[in-house]
Amino acid sequence: MTIAPTATDVAAITPDLAEAAATAEMASSDASEVDLAALTRPDFPLLSQIACLGQPLIYLDYAATSQKPRQVLEALQHYYGHDNANVHRGAHQLSARATEGFEHARDKVATFVGASSAREIVYTRNASEAINLVARTWGETNLRPGDEVLLTVMEHHSNLVPWQLLAARTGCVLRHAGLTDSGELDLEDFRSKLSERTRLVSLVHVSNTLGCLNPIAELAPLVHGAGALLLVDACQSLPHQRVNVAELGCDFLVGSSHKFCGPTGMGFLWAREALLEAMPPFLGGGEMIQDVGLDTSTWADLPHTFEAGTPAIGEAIGMGAAIDYLQAIGMERIHAWEQRLTRQLFARLQAIEGLTILGPTPEQQPDRAALAAFHVEGLHANDLAALLDSAGICIRSGHHCTQPLHRHYGLSGTARASLGFTTTPAEIDRFAEELQSTIGFLREHG
Repeated sequence: MTIAPTATDVAAITPDLAEAAATAEMASSDASEVDLAALTRPDFPLLSQIACLGQPLIYLDYAATSQKPRQVLEALQHYYGHDNANVHRGAHQLSARATEGFEHARDKVATFVGASSAREIVYTRNASEAINLVARTWGETNLRPGDEVLLTVMEHHSNLVPWQLLAARTGCVLRHAGLTDSGELDLEDFRSKLSERTRLVSLVHVSNTLGCLNPIAELAPLVHGAGALLLVDACQSLPHQRVNVAELGCDFLVGSSHKFCGPTGMGFLWAREALLEAMPPFLGGGEMIQDVGLDTSTWADLPHTFEAGTPAIGEAIGMGAAIDYLQAIGMERIHAWEQRLTRQLFARLQAIEGLTILGPTPEQQPDRAALAAFHVEGLHANDLAALLDSAGICIRSGHHCTQPLHRHYGLSGTARASLGFTTTPAEIDRFAEELQSTIGFLREHG
């Protein structure tokens, strides 16, 4: 059984945060009017920095990585300062405490995504490793020449390259569903490419470039009706909205801790227990074994079958603290606040002449992500990002690990501003004003 964060956990890690958010919501007629930035920014020490030329730092690169609240930093410090020991192997008190924290964090991940058991949560270094795990274990066991894996044009490289490597090893065929004119998944094209030869569909829940939310719950019955399995890359949805694997109807789901306020170097794979039971180990070594002989070995029970060697113990505990933090706020509150910020961001950017945003607008898809990847006619995204950085504003420029998607649009790269629940309306306004000024400067001096 999964174990939800206890009242003691949340109170110790996020004192009064949930109560403050609830009180603010009660005072407002609309959850989107609850100023989560005002409630949470004191918890994020990095955001108080003064950047270049004495300007306050503005961080608008949450799609690349999130900032970490002090509660996560304190959880890491507490582990290394008080409980540091290897897990599962020692009889002493430090090992017992480390193991308890490590496994309790797994329970929190299971609850966070709605898993039926913590046995379904496999720790990995990141979502990329989780996808590679599925490709190397389930894929190599089940796919034969001519079998098909259906992807989309919008996928992150982490959900393209592992399948390309698998196709080279097994002879399976990769197919890719296209996009609509508005930058959403083309459902007709998806259906046309889903066939009796499809064995797996792997796609992003929320695009890190287009910002579109893919209708996973609508697609799952189609995928299963074709006799295939469904893998969901949830890296861009987990930090911003409620995600429940049972409601989505998927078979695999991957996530990265650093995207949702947790430490780097930590992620997870969720998979239905029956699938994990049938999959061979990914890596060999300590922890993943039950009995070892000179010539043969037997494997540990789930989920440890897939966790070879000393794990990222502190990072797992930090990820658990990040989940406590998000759940204390409430994912629904986070989503509502970020929807408001997204509408403001689009309104400001759409008013800039020559600027084009990729993906659907908030009017076309109200649940789209709180980000905008854009290009400005005649200007290079790297020049925009560099000059904005000199004003203390951090955005991303490049292809955002979606080169095929950018080629689809005939672009070498875009600039991207991505928001989090700590983003303030004033920061969006200042970003838009600095961007407008930067565009004017580059056009005048280019």
